[in-house]
Formats: sequence, structure tokens, C-alpha cells
Amino acid sequence: MTPSEAFVETLAANGVTDMFGIMGSAFMDPMDIFAPAGIRLIPVVHEQGAGHMADGYARVSGRHGVVIGQNGPGISNCVTAIAAAYWAHTPVVIITPETGTMSMGLGGFQEANQLPMFEEFTKYQGHVTHPARMAEYTGRCFDRAMSEMGPTQLNIPRDYFYGEIKAEIPKPNRLDRGAGGEHSLNEAAELLAKAKFPVIISGGGVVMGDAIEECKALAERLGAPVVNSYLHNDSFPASHPLWCGPLGYQGSKAAMKLIAQADVVVALGSRLGPFGTLPQHGMDYWPKNAKIIQIDADNKMLGLVKKISVGICGDAKAAAKAILSRLDGKTLDCDATREERYATVQAEKAAWENELDNWTHEKDAYSLDMIEEQKKEPGNYLHPRQVLRELEKAMPEDVMVSTDIGNINSVANSYLRFEKPRSFFAAMSFGNCGYAFPTIIGAKVAAPHRPAVSYAGDGAWGMSLMETMTCVRHNIPVTAVVFHNRQWGAEKKNQVDFYNRRFVAGELDNQSFAEIARAMGAEGITVDKLEDVGPALKKAIDMQMNEGKTTIIEIMCTRELGDPFRRDALSKPVRHLDKYKDYV
Repeated sequence: MTPSEAFVETLAANGVTDMFGIMGSAFMDPMDIFAPAGIRLIPVVHEQGAGHMADGYARVSGRHGVVIGQNGPGISNCVTAIAAAYWAHTPVVIITPETGTMSMGLGGFQEANQLPMFEEFTKYQGHVTHPARMAEYTGRCFDRAMSEMGPTQLNIPRDYFYGEIKAEIPKPNRLDRGAGGEHSLNEAAELLAKAKFPVIISGGGVVMGDAIEECKALAERLGAPVVNSYLHNDSFPASHPLWCGPLGYQGSKAAMKLIAQADVVVALGSRLGPFGTLPQHGMDYWPKNAKIIQIDADNKMLGLVKKISVGICGDAKAAAKAILSRLDGKTLDCDATREERYATVQAEKAAWENELDNWTHEKDAYSLDMIEEQKKEPGNYLHPRQVLRELEKAMPEDVMVSTDIGNINSVANSYLRFEKPRSFFAAMSFGNCGYAFPTIIGAKVAAPHRPAVSYAGDGAWGMSLMETMTCVRHNIPVTAVVFHNRQWGAEKKNQVDFYNRRFVAGELDNQSFAEIARAMGAEGITVDKLEDVGPALKKAIDMQMNEGKTTIIEIMCTRELGDPFRRDALSKPVRHLDKYKDYV
């Protein structure tokens, strides 16, 4: 066979049916046989979008997401998306055809050293060193993406697709993770047997390991409240009576108040990232004297951020089952207070829901000023918190939601709750703007039967709105909600809090995003009345699911701003030169 055939056959052996990218001469030969191999290449507008689509595809399906592009600029355009996938532990395989071997180092057209670009953001980098090793390296990249749970890079000199080779197509090799060490599991069970107020953090590993039922069983045995780790709001069903909402930035006060009371915390499938455990709502809620049991498939994460009492390197599903079996038949210290603790959980949840119902707008001085100012402006503008509450109420049960980076999107953490795993996607620790829309497109490709909705502010929307054309061109119907408040809100909040409202480069004078959507062949809806928010979302989802239409919902919002990401990230300015003395 040819190396191109070996490459494509290995893709097919790994179950690849969809890829994202922009066609290029560097991989024209294998691309020619994608279709007869059952592989669809979905052309995008920008390669960063392709990378995010591969991310969303993988996070919904549990399979590989695959992105490919032209050597040089087509590949460099993918770096941001692969970095986001890295921090989301997403098994994305980026295929990077590169300059041919006979012209490397000569500074030819679109030549670039592509391996260093992704070194920091991949779990494995395979560089095909000979055409005869094409299938070997291709298969290894797919295996490592799953075993390491993160992106891998397959780098192929473009002339290596040609010729004739003898090759065996490798079968996929998938790692079977265990529960962890016996000693660690026994220690964890002993701590839980003596716990008075255990709390479970359900993290991304619960979603990736399909461990929701095991997490529920452990929580029910302990009578323990369950909080979602930051930006993993789909890691425990919101209808469950022990669910308490997410930790982290703009998370649930109920979750924070309850975990603050814990004497033992089970961090199930969570790396306990620093951004997800920072003080919020004026509460330094992390229980500093609690015993922490951390369970993670990556041993390097154990105890990295938070001091732990027991570290278990294992699969979330298997570890939860193993701990539960060790508690079977035992009387636990927490059994005596089960009803009392349950009442506490319900009271805190009810108080938080009531607060959300009545939290109509931000109450800081700047936000109040903005609300008053906008009453004098033409047009009608809505309070973001009220908008988010109405969107939450209108969401269908099986919905998939992706959120971008920004002030309103961060506030959305308080309102997003899910019944099923693989339903919520955010840019995680990399935090890049322009993430949400292409990611939800990829998710829709993987699960066309599920409603797909993205959230973005007007700043972030400008980085990805062109992928509306991808939806229209290739019949991938999704719904995008754009919060139009005419500013870079998250960064502007720092200028409010630290720089005496001296605004530099934070204002956005936008055209109508609904009109732009219609110009690209999609539907566009502008909402400026609160009572229209829910009906607009329901109408858009109905058109998505029943008419195959992409809809952009532009919601006109006030310029009020929620709390900043973190208050310790900046300091009040100090100026020594006279010319800058007023800038304090």
C-alpha cells in the first residue's frame, strides 16, 4: 500500500469518521481517499475554529477529535485551540503535515518547525521518520491521546505520503485503568468511616470516566453533599437532592458554605486546580483543617495544589466502587447525623436559589452608575443576571452548552446546571476568548440529536462569529447567545477596581450581530425585553432541531459588571514620576 493508504486505514481503524480543518496541498493525497474510507473532512473558516471543534467533538463523544491543516500557517493557527484542549484533558489528535524532507531548512514557502509549537500542550508528539512507519506513528498518537487523556501531535513530512510500503495497520490499544493502590483505598475508607461531615467534589474525571452513577452511590451511602468542581457543572445531576452546585469563580454559595463545614473531602476525578478553589463571594471557603482524599488518574496531580491526606492514582469510576465496597456493611460515624446534615444541605440550597431569584442586578457602585446612565440612552438594556436566569429556565433537559471567557459568561456559572454528563464545555485553565462557538459546533457534529447552545460576550464573539458560515455551509445547526454589552467586561472590571475607572481599550462599538448573522445565511434575533429571552431561546432551539437552522440570539445587556476573576491578581498603582502622579 501507499503511506497515504496506511495513514487513512489507521484513522479508520481508530473509528475516525469526522475531521476538522482547511484543505491544503500538504495532505492532498490522503485527503483524496478520505471519503471512500468513511471519513468526512469538515472545512472551517479558521484553523483555530477547527481545533476547538475537534475539542467539542471529543468531549461529547468520548472519542478522538481530529484536526488537520496546511503546513506552516495552517498549523500555527491551531496552537491556541490545542492549548485549550490540553487543559480540558481532551483526546484531540492534531495532524501536522510539514515541509518535505528535501527542502527542510531552506526557508521555503510555508516552512516552519512545527514540533516546538505544540511541545507544551501535547501529551505525545509523533514525528514520522520514514514512510514505512506511517501506520505505526499514526496509531501511537491515537493510543496516547486516550491513555494520557490529552492532545497528541502527528507530524508528517509531506513527501512521506507518497511511494509504496509494506505496513500492518495496528489495532487500537486502550488502557484499562484500575481503582488505585490497596493501601490508599483502605486509608480513604477508614477516613470516611470516621467522618462527621463528608463532602464530595465531583470533577472532570467523573465525566470522562463515566462515573456519575458511582459518584451518586458513594454520595448516597455517606449522605454527603456533592459539589461540582470548577467548570464541570455536568459532573453530577442537578435534580439529585445532594447536588449543591459548582465551586470556583461565580459558583454556588450553597456549595461553598457546605464544603467549608467538611471534615473529610473526597475530590473524585479532580486536580483541585487553583482557580477553582479561590475565595469567592467574600468567602474563603476551602476547609483548611479537613482531611482531603484526592482521586485522579494522573499521579502528578495528587497533592499538587492542595495538601492532601490520601492520594489515589486511579480511575474515578473504579476508585469510587472500591471505596464503596470497603464501606459496605459498616456503621459510619456520619450515619448518626444523616437527617440533620440533609436538612442543612436543603436549607443552604434553598437560600441560594432564593438569592439567585432576587439577585436582579449587580449592586456595586460602578454597576449602579451604569444602570442609571443607560436609562438615559436610546434603546432597552437588560440586567445580565436576569437574562441568565431566564435562559436557564428555558434550557431543554438534554442541552449541550459551551461558554466563552468574559464577565457575563463567568456569572453564568451560578446558573448552569445539567442532568447528563458531557453537556458543558468551557475553555478551562487556558481561558482563551473565541472558544465557545466553534466548540459547540464540534459537539453538535458528534451529537446531532442534542440541542447545542453557546454563550459569548460581544468581545469574544468577534473572534469566532465567522464560523457561522461553517454552520450554514455544512448544515450544522446550532444556537449562539451573544451578550451585547459593548465592552471587554472582564478586563474593564480591573480598571474599575484598581485604576479609578480610567478606561483604555475596553469599549466596543458594534454593529448588530443579528444582522451580521442574517448576512451569513443564519437566523438572527435581537432581544431587548426580559420576557422575550426564554421564548427566543426556545424558538431558536426549535428551529435548530426541526428546521436545521443556526440562530444567533443577540441580547442587549447593561454595562454592569460582576466580581473580578480574582482580587489578588493586581495591586493599586504606584507612580514615581511627576508626569504620572495623577494616575493612581
